[in-house]
Amino acid sequence: MFKRIGLVLFVFQISACSELQNIVKSVSDTTSTESVLSNSQIGNGLKEALENGIEHQVTKLASDGGFYTNDAVKILLPAELRKVDETLRSIGLGDLADQGLKLLNSAAEDAVKESIPVFVNAVQEMSITDVKTILFGNKNAATVYLESKTKDELYAKFNPVIKESFTKVGADKVWSTLITKYNSIPFIEDVNPNLTDYVTQEALQGVFTMIAVEEVGIREKVSLRSSSLLQQVFALQDEK
Repeated sequence: MFKRIGLVLFVFQISACSELQNIVKSVSDTTSTESVLSNSQIGNGLKEALENGIEHQVTKLASDGGFYTNDAVKILLPAELRKVDETLRSIGLGDLADQGLKLLNSAAEDAVKESIPVFVNAVQEMSITDVKTILFGNKNAATVYLESKTKDELYAKFNPVIKESFTKVGADKVWSTLITKYNSIPFIEDVNPNLTDYVTQEALQGVFTMIAVEEVGIREKVSLRSSSLLQQVFALQDEK
């Protein structure tokens, strides 16, 4: 009798211990990673991800053909010049039109080299509130933040570089020739666009487009989280 009671108690103890372990495991599994990461670690992790992404994408855009060979950001002609392009090609000046288009993209590639320090400074100035808003925000929250903080400064940096690039490679003369030839065609309305401003705006849009691509990648692909800290920080986003 006593042996049976002892056996029952023994089984009950084992069962209770097993249940306790399951409860502990359940609590452990549902405890947010945030509880073991400090605000400083969360901030550093997000900043690391942004800086890596910025450098990666800006480096690609700044390389030879970085804009021209990338359909996502390739700078096409402004609307008022597309008829110039079509008309010149129709009269056998396609090579000249291609040259003009490549020079626009080349100027943008020169300009984006100026953007890394501006972006890095904006990232380093993020508050912990900014960090958490970005981390738990939309898939492009970081890109939206960076655009709001850097666009004016980047425009001021890009514009003179693009203007100088046009002069250095002779783009100003190429486009002057293109536009002069077009404007000399009978019954054609003259055009005289501000190409420096246009390419500056397009270069800015291209940079933010590619940063958004990088941001979405890090948010969605665990394989792009290249350090232990990144994995822990973005696990917080995955849990929400």
